[in-house]
Order: sequence, then C-alpha cells, then structure tokens
Amino acid sequence: MILEIVLVIIGLAIGAGLTYVGLKKGVDADKKRIISEAEAEGERIKKDKLIQAKEKFVQLKSEHEKAILEKDKKMSEAEGRIKQKENSLNNKLAEVNKRDQKLDNIRQNLERQLETNQKKQEELDKLHSKHVKQLEASSNLSAEDATEQLKEVLISEAKTQVMGTIKDIVDEAKINASRDAKKIVVETIQRIATEQAIENSVSVFNIENDDVKGRIIGREGRNIRALEAATGVEIIVDDTPEAIILSCFDPIRREIARLSLHQLVTDGRIHPARIEEVVTKTQKRLDEEIVETGKRTCIDLNIHGLHPELIRMVGRMKYRSSYGQNLLKHSREVANLCATMAAELGLNAKVAKRAGLLHDIGKVPDEESELPHALLGMKLAEKYNEKPDVCNAIGAHHDEIEMTTLISPVVQVCDAISGARPGARREIVEAYIQRIKDLENLAMGYEGVTKAFAIQAGRELRVMVESEKVKDGDVEKLAFEISEKIQDEMTYPGQVKITVIRETRAQAVAR
Repeated sequence: MILEIVLVIIGLAIGAGLTYVGLKKGVDADKKRIISEAEAEGERIKKDKLIQAKEKFVQLKSEHEKAILEKDKKMSEAEGRIKQKENSLNNKLAEVNKRDQKLDNIRQNLERQLETNQKKQEELDKLHSKHVKQLEASSNLSAEDATEQLKEVLISEAKTQVMGTIKDIVDEAKINASRDAKKIVVETIQRIATEQAIENSVSVFNIENDDVKGRIIGREGRNIRALEAATGVEIIVDDTPEAIILSCFDPIRREIARLSLHQLVTDGRIHPARIEEVVTKTQKRLDEEIVETGKRTCIDLNIHGLHPELIRMVGRMKYRSSYGQNLLKHSREVANLCATMAAELGLNAKVAKRAGLLHDIGKVPDEESELPHALLGMKLAEKYNEKPDVCNAIGAHHDEIEMTTLISPVVQVCDAISGARPGARREIVEAYIQRIKDLENLAMGYEGVTKAFAIQAGRELRVMVESEKVKDGDVEKLAFEISEKIQDEMTYPGQVKITVIRETRAQAVAR
C-alpha cells in the first residue's frame, strides 16, 4: 500500500516536471516572438520618425531660405535707397559748393563796390559840407535852423494830409457801416420797452391822520429812537401833513423801515420791544422777497443755472439805483438789448443776455470793496463759476480790462444805450453845469477859437473860429483834436458831436 502511494507520488512529480519543462519552452518561445515583434515595431517607428524628421528639416530649410531671400531683398532695397540718398546728398553738396562759390564772388564784388561807395561818399560829404557852407553864407541861417524850419513845414503838411486821409477813411467807413449799425441799434431799442423809475434817498410814509405821529414818537421819543436804532434809518416827523419822511442812503433799510411802520401802525401796538420784533420779521420777509424777485427775474428772462448767491444779488438790484435809474430795471433792459443785438450780429443771444443781466452785479455786494464795480462783478462771477465770456463782458464794460470776446463790446454798447437815452438817468444840476462849462472851456483853449457853445444838453459842441487864423484845411484837424481831447480828459454819457464853423464876413458902409 505504501509502495503504491510512493509510486503515485513519484508519477505525479515526474508529470509536474514534464509540465514545467513544457511551460518553460512555451514561455521562451513567446518571449522570443514578443521581442522580435517589438524590434520590428521599433524599426518601423524609427523609420517613421526619420521620415518625419526629414520632412520637418526640408520644411524648415525652405522657410529659412525664404526668410534669407526676404532679408536679402530688403537689404538690397535699403542699399538702393541709401545709394539714392547718397547721390542726392552729393548733388546737393555740389549745389551748395556752387552757391558758396557764387556767394564768394558776390561778396568780393560787394566789397569792391563798398570801397568804391565809401570813396564816393567821402567825396559827396566834402561837396555837401561845401554846399552847406555856401548856403549858410548866402541865407544867413545855420544848418540846424534851416532843418528845424523844414521840419516844421513838413510836419504841418503831413498833419494836413493825414487829416484828409483820416476824413476819407472815416467817411468810407460811415458809408459802409453806419446804415447797418444804425439799423441794428434802432431796431434793438424799438423792440425793448422798459418803464423809467427815478429814486432818491428819501421815502415818504403816508398816514391817515397826524394823531399817529405822537404814537410813533412815543413817550420822550422812546419809540422813534428804538425804530431808528433797529432800522438804521432817520425818521423825520415834522409839520408835513399826513406824512412821515424816512431818510437813508440804503433803499433796503428804507423799505424795511416803511414796511415795519406800516405793520406797527396797522396793528396799533407801538413800543420798543414790539418794534424790534416787527423789524426782525420784516427784514426776514424782505430777504425772502429779494430772493423771489431774483428768481422771477431769471424766469422772465429765460436764464437758467444761475448760482443762488447771484440770484439773491439780482434781487437786491431792485432796491438800488444809479443816477436815479433803478438798477434791476436797467439790468433787465440791458439783458434784452444784448440778446436782441447779439441775435442781429449772429452771436450767442443767451450768453449775451446773461452777461447783460449780471454786468452791474458789482454794485450790490454784501461787503464794501475798493475795487470798481465792474472788476468786483467779474470777481463775483468767477467765484460762482460763470463762463469766461460772461466774466470778461462784466469786467470790460467800463474798459477796466481788455475785451477778449465779441460779447463784451455788445454789453458795453447796450449799457450805454440804456443809461444814455433821454430820461433814463438824472444828473445833479451843479455837476451838469460844470460839465457844460468844462466842455466850452476846453474848446476855447485852442488858438483861433473865438466862441464855443455846448448845446443839446452837452451832446453837441459848436466851435467858432477866426477865418484869418484858421484855414479851411485846418478845420477838420481842429475838430479831430478837440474830440480826442474830450475823450481823454472828460467823462460824459453817450457821445459829443463837435462842429467847427469858419466863416468870412465882409463889411462896407454906404455914405
């Protein structure tokens, strides 16, 4: 039994060994086959890579050759351009050399001519000095005296000719421009209608009966003193029936005093505490009315985007006057005139209207300033971000600064139209008479003037001259010189016409 088992085991072992040998042989055969296949695949891949590398090499080589050809082409073109420039420079250099040679020849000729001219000049100087001595000996005048006399004659003739030329130029300019200018100005004035208002430094408060005067004065004058202290207005209670006079240079203060008095008299309670309360409320209400007036003015004139402070200043114009002309009405009139005239001239009418309304804004500042009102108004406009055209028009409307835009002369002209038209402003009698006298005395200061008359309220000056001392050719010159002197030395509204009259009178007596 055991032997059988042993034999079985041995048989199994022999079978396993034979199986292992067979498997090993199969594995070796598979290994060889896989290696041979891998080697074949490697050879194939190697050949493919070599082929791809050759193709890439050929492609890169062709691109490189193409790039080299392009560079060669560009280099050849650059060389061609350089050669052309070189040829051009050579030609220019040759031309420059020729010009230098010509200039040298010309310089040499000029030097020779200069030497010749110097010799001739020396000879002429000798002859001139000889002739001068002969003339001095024959005329008993030195060369300086003769030169001065000749200079005076030439200057006189030149002035006469210049005056004639100026007259011709002015006449031609009038023919070409006067008709259109007059048409524009007249149409502008006709299209603008503004009522006139004359103000002064006194307001009259009307009362129903004189019994109210005692209540306003109060016991021992306490009420009137409190009212004057609160408003800054002098209150004059005199024998004028049913009237109390309010005197102050500031129209706003007078208006506050007038409104306060009206409320106190209407209410009937008049005592110092009540006066202070009413004045405070009236002042606040008037400030609101000033702002409302400025807004309403801007709306009426179709002006938008104005700074609130400028709107308030426009409202303050209602309580200011210039030579008796209400400042707000004057500014509104100037604004409308500027818009109309700017439209006629093809300019920006909105900018012109804005500048016209604000041109006198410097007359109503919150604080006093030493600057002229035109420059102060320009500073205020710049402070509140107005356009440069508007600022320049405000500052230049009295020629304090140079005009830089076409709107500026339009504002200046419209300001003169509004202020100089008859009835718009009033002038103190003494100042008016003095201006008329100065106008006549200025004309009398010229030689040959016998009489001078200022007529038409100083708008025209008639000058009478002696026919023996002033010739016909000197009349235009005299009128021009008088007009220039008036412009330089005098201040006047509008313009002054100068008329010089020269006449010859012959007298005889029949016996």
